[in-house]
Parts: sequence; structure tokens; C-alpha cells
Amino acid sequence: MVRSLWTGAAGMIGQQANIDTISNNLANVNTSGFKKMRADFEDLLYQTVKVAGTPATEETVVPVGIQMGHGVKLAATQRMFNQGALQNTDNVYDMAINGEGFFRIQMYDGSWAYTRDGAFKIDEDGRLVTSNGYWVLPDIIMPEGFLPEKINVTKDGRVSVIVPQIDENEPVQVGQLELYRFPNPVGLTAVGENLFKVSNASGQPIAGRPGYEGMGRIEHRFLEMSNVSVVREMVDLIVAQRAYEFNSRTIQTSDSMLGTATTLKR
Repeated sequence: MVRSLWTGAAGMIGQQANIDTISNNLANVNTSGFKKMRADFEDLLYQTVKVAGTPATEETVVPVGIQMGHGVKLAATQRMFNQGALQNTDNVYDMAINGEGFFRIQMYDGSWAYTRDGAFKIDEDGRLVTSNGYWVLPDIIMPEGFLPEKINVTKDGRVSVIVPQIDENEPVQVGQLELYRFPNPVGLTAVGENLFKVSNASGQPIAGRPGYEGMGRIEHRFLEMSNVSVVREMVDLIVAQRAYEFNSRTIQTSDSMLGTATTLKR
């Protein structure tokens, strides 16, 4: 059977994975803290018909061999952790990380996850939580009778609030935010809900205070937007679509060649 049939099919499968990755990026263009993904490819094994360096005569060798490729496969989907744009929201519970680091989240089963999405809320106990109710760690609990409009978060993560029953002018510090970074953040495992979990590839989290030892700063009343560039994704989508068409054309050409062969007469 003509090798190009399978090579073209491998190319179409690879470009389909590329388009799937691009579509996920575009779907999350307005997701706070989302980091775009990139599809990386590698060529498949080669059939060596003639080895380079094979003796041609007693004094010469073949300078170039003959190898036939078998297409392409998806090697990795790499997440790009470059900084997203910061948007001013004026929401007192919104926080953005300007620089490196993640917020730590405690999930319902007690495990830890990490996020760049700082669209926080408070629950019925005054605890700072994510949109899905997961606790932000270390615990930040607002005291009873606090004034929401008087919440202040400094760039180094100190959270304070005015409590009229205690003092109408002097803020009370209610907690200290921490950030976490990883030796290899692209090795983190995405679990949905804007959360990542530690994997063997990511390394163990390194805790730090915002603004110190390479950690990013906290920007209060801001959100980090997705780092997806719509224009770039659309260009990549066009390229992927054309590559898909080119691979389908090789299959059509191979089929036409086989059709020609089957109509040969003696």
C-alpha cells in the first residue's frame, strides 16, 4: 500500500489535535488567570532504505542515505505561563498576581491545588474562597461586623479591614497571603476550575511572601486576564486548517495514483 496514505492520515490527526488546542485557547479568552496551551509535534520513525556511509567502491562511500518518514505525532501540549494583562475591577475581593506565583487552594477532599485566578469571594463564615467555594490558604477570615468597602490588601499580601466595633479609623490585620512557585510550572496538571495540581514533573511548591524572593506582587481590585492573543490564535488556526487540507490532498493524490494503477491493462 502507498506509504503516503498513512503519512497523510497521521498529518491530519496531528493538525486536528492542533486545532483542538487552539479552540480551547479561544474558548477561554475571557477566563481569568487562564494560560494558553501550545501543541508541540515530532516526526515519527523512519524506514532506512540505504544507510549513509555505505561503501560505494573500494575508496568511496555513499554520502547521503535514503530514509522514508512516516508522518507526525503530538509530542506535548505545553502551557505558556507568561503574564496576562491586569484589569481593574474595583471589586474588593479581586486580587491579581503581578509576576511569578500561584495562590494555594484547599479542595473539598483536603488536597491542595494552585491557581492564578484571584476572583475570590467570601462564604457565610467570612472566609476567603474561590468561586466554587474552595478555601484560600492560608485562611483569611473576615471578623464579624467588618466593612467590606474598607478591605485593603497590600502588595506583599497583608489583608486588613476596618471593624467599627473595634476602631473606626485603625484597620485590623486579618491575615497574610502566601504565594507558591514551582521549579517547572509547565509540568503542573490542570484539573479544571482554573486549578492546577502538583505532578512529578512540576517539582514541589516553594512558598514565599508576595514581593519577596522572586515572588510576584498582589494587585488588589485587579484580575489577571487570559494571556490568549485572539489575533495570534486566529493566524495559527488558519495555518492549521491549511495544513490539514494539504495532508488531505496527499491522501487524495495517493488514491488517484492507486486508481491509475488498478486501471492498467496488459
